[in-house]
Amino acid sequence: MPDNAARPLWTAAEVAAAVNGVLAGDDAPIGGLTYNSREIAPGDLFLALHGARDGHEFAAAAFAAGAAAALVDRPVDGGPTVTVQDTLRGLERLGVAARDRAPHVRRGAVTGSVGKTSVTQAIKAGLDLAGPAHASIKSYNNHIGVPLTLARMPVETERAVFEIGMNAPGEIAPLSRFVAPHAACVTTVGPVHIEAFADGEAGVAREKASIFDGLVPGGTAVANGDVAFSSLLCDRARSVGARLAVFGAGPGCDARLLDFRPDAEGATVRAELFGNPLDYRLAQSGAHWGLNSLCVLLMLDALDVPLETGLQALAGFQPLAGRGQTRAVAVTGGAFTLIDESYNANPLSMAAGFRTLGARAAPGRRVVVLTDMLELGEHSRALHEGLAGPIEAAGLDLVHAAGPQMRWLYDALPASRRGLWRETAAELAAEAALLAGPGDVVMVKGSNGSKASLVAQSLADLQNAEGAPSGSDAPRAAR
Repeated sequence: MPDNAARPLWTAAEVAAAVNGVLAGDDAPIGGLTYNSREIAPGDLFLALHGARDGHEFAAAAFAAGAAAALVDRPVDGGPTVTVQDTLRGLERLGVAARDRAPHVRRGAVTGSVGKTSVTQAIKAGLDLAGPAHASIKSYNNHIGVPLTLARMPVETERAVFEIGMNAPGEIAPLSRFVAPHAACVTTVGPVHIEAFADGEAGVAREKASIFDGLVPGGTAVANGDVAFSSLLCDRARSVGARLAVFGAGPGCDARLLDFRPDAEGATVRAELFGNPLDYRLAQSGAHWGLNSLCVLLMLDALDVPLETGLQALAGFQPLAGRGQTRAVAVTGGAFTLIDESYNANPLSMAAGFRTLGARAAPGRRVVVLTDMLELGEHSRALHEGLAGPIEAAGLDLVHAAGPQMRWLYDALPASRRGLWRETAAELAAEAALLAGPGDVVMVKGSNGSKASLVAQSLADLQNAEGAPSGSDAPRAAR
């Protein structure tokens, strides 16, 4: 492949040709794309999408910030424009064009009820070690994020991985077809977004399995063999003619988990991969990372990344923000350990988090601080109350909670485990000094929309409030 690293991501004329649009103004080089005028970097293409606000209202600000051109569906002033009938359809066409102009790229796609973002970024860590790579940022996994991530893919990319999510039926398959992956995986299936499905988890499983519909001929479907709906996942993969690779703890799995041993620096995994024994280290200590790591290895194998490269990536892959980052917080009399799992929560990830916390050595108490799990519909009460069992099984000492739905769990707990309950996360955050003490290990977990991050930040801020040395609040190098 010729050396084209110096070329721009796009030119305005190339964008116009890709989206069947009309270019007005100079054929400017384009270095990036965004729909947020506050994120414009000089040389970007501004995407005037229609949402809660009409993106065209911000075109002038985008040009003032240095946008090279704008994708629009009506005239705007300030710089070169590419006009189309519908800007979202234009973005989709640009994403497909980015995919089709780089047929050499090996593409992966990731979905699942839990772990999508972390698994995607762990795969990306392996792809980076193998050559020029590209991936979703943050949780760009919806009808805007997937085509946007495709459209941002440089032509010199060798491998790429895309996160695909859903809020309602019928969303995953079209996004997978945009990506046309060579390998696709379902990390797990659980009661997430079940209010959108009349048959609950079964509907979620079918929707997740539809990621396999976008696979290129001969592509690889990676499925979790330990979930209740594993047969549904495998049947869907076979129905599209995919090569099936299964991970799990049971016999017959292509990647089989035999042992997972967490420690202060991460974890040691003992497994079998395609029948061969395998021992390796992780920088993650969460119990769910035993299976997650096997999913990552199967995906990397399908994307032509050597095993030793994948193991190297896993050994160095750190927890993402709000997804298990750990720090020591020094307070009067000592320090407590804060595990920040505040980005998202559902019954599956809650149970995994409780197991992880229960397995950690703690000179003091094992404390969990919880905020509401959202989007559970009519099942919410039962699923919140049902967390009492995993908390008991993990042997946790104390539960603080916030939110009307977490009140159901709070009331289901024995009095000996009840800490504080407050109506909102903000109220609980205001009492952070009462939630933890020296020697405790404290996990904060809840749905992003229920503001668990407020509590996590307030606990972290106790470091400064107590006047402790500023250096000790840095995240640990590994966990």
